[in-house]
Amino acid sequence: MESTAQQLKSFYRMVVRISNLLQPVNLVRYDERVERIVILVGETIQIEILPNGEVLIQ
Repeated sequence: MESTAQQLKSFYRMVVRISNLLQPVNLVRYDERVERIVILVGETIQIEILPNGEVLIQ
């Protein structure tokens, strides 16, 4: 499976925001089981991007 266009757009927007805040992106992974992009920012912030482009921040 591949990520959707909506996911890639949301991913790009989030990475630009993160870099503007001078935060490190430690991990980026596409989880094929749930079809989500997972981003680990710093040591504590986890961002998930759903197939429809919705962003979940934990």
